[in-house]
Amino acid sequence: MESIDLTVVWALIIGFAVFAYVVMDGFDLGIGILFPTLKVGEERDQAMNSIAPVWDGNETWLVLGGGGLFAAFPLAYAIILPATYPLMIAMLLGLIFRGVAFEFRWRDPRHRAFWDLAFTGGSVVAALSQGIALGAILQGIRVENGAYAGGWLDWLSPFSLLTGIALLTGYAALGAAWLNWKTEGGAQSHARRMVHLLAPAMIAMLIAVSAATPFLNYDYWRRWFDFPGVLLTAQVPLLVAICALVLFRSLIAGAERLPFLMLLALFLLCFIGLGISIFPYVVPRSVTIWDAAAPLRSQSFMLAGAMFIIPIILIYTGWAYWVFRGKVGTHGYH
Repeated sequence: MESIDLTVVWALIIGFAVFAYVVMDGFDLGIGILFPTLKVGEERDQAMNSIAPVWDGNETWLVLGGGGLFAAFPLAYAIILPATYPLMIAMLLGLIFRGVAFEFRWRDPRHRAFWDLAFTGGSVVAALSQGIALGAILQGIRVENGAYAGGWLDWLSPFSLLTGIALLTGYAALGAAWLNWKTEGGAQSHARRMVHLLAPAMIAMLIAVSAATPFLNYDYWRRWFDFPGVLLTAQVPLLVAICALVLFRSLIAGAERLPFLMLLALFLLCFIGLGISIFPYVVPRSVTIWDAAAPLRSQSFMLAGAMFIIPIILIYTGWAYWVFRGKVGTHGYH
C-alpha cells in the first residue's frame, strides 16, 4: 500500500462512481424528461417498463459517489456542499418525486396524470440541478481558510445555466436512444424521431460548453492549448468528432443499439475532458485531492470495503441488464 497513492486511487473510484451514475441514471432521467412527448397509454407504459428493472439500482452509484466524497475527501465535501446546497436539495427532491411517481402511477391509476407530471418534473429538476452544480464547480468556488466563503446564490451564472441545459439535453438524447433500442412500434418510431432531433442539439451544447470553459480560467486554457500538451488534449475533440460522425451515420442507417453506445462514448469523452480541465483539483484552483484527502488509515480501511462491494455492484448490475436485454412491450420484457 505504501507504494500506491491511495488519494489518487480514491479520486479514480469516485470519478468512476460519478460517471457510472451519469450514464446509467442519465437515460432513465432522460425518459422522464421526454415523457410528456409520449402518447398516454401504450407508449408511456413501454417507456416505464423499459427501465423498471434497473432504474433504482442505477442510483446506487450516486450514493457511492456522494458517500465516497464525504469519507475520502471530507474537506472537499465540506466546501462543495455549502456552495451548492440549493442545487443538492432540489436534486434530491426531484429524485424523490420521480421515484414515488414511478411506483404510484401503477398503483393509483385514477391520478396517473398527476404522477406522470411528477415523474417529468422530478426528472427535469434533478437533471438541471446536476448540470448547474457541475458548472458552479467548474467556474470556481470561493474558499477562505479551508471553508466556503461565498453566498447562497454564487452557483447561479450564465455558464452554470449553460451546463445545466447541456446536461438536460444530453440526458434527453440518451433517453431517446434507449427507447429507440428497447421499445417497438409507435414508441420506437417516436423515439427515433427524438434522437434525430436531440443528438445534434446535444453536440451543439457540447461545443458551446467546451468553447466557454477555457475562458473561465487561464489554467483551463493552458491545459488544453499549451504546447506540447495540446498534442494529447487534441485527441479528445478528434474522438468526439469521430463518435459524432458514427452516431449520425448509425441514425441514418436506422440502427437501434449503436446510437445509444455512441452517446455513451460522447459522455465518456466529456468526462475525460472534465478530468483534463480540473485534475488534480477537487475544488478547482483552491483545493487539490491531496489537500482534501482523509488520513491514510481511513483511506486504507475504506478501500478494503470498496474492493469487496464495488465488484458485487458491478456483477448484479451487469446481470440485471443481461436478464432484461430484449425488447419491451406494454406488459414488460419479452
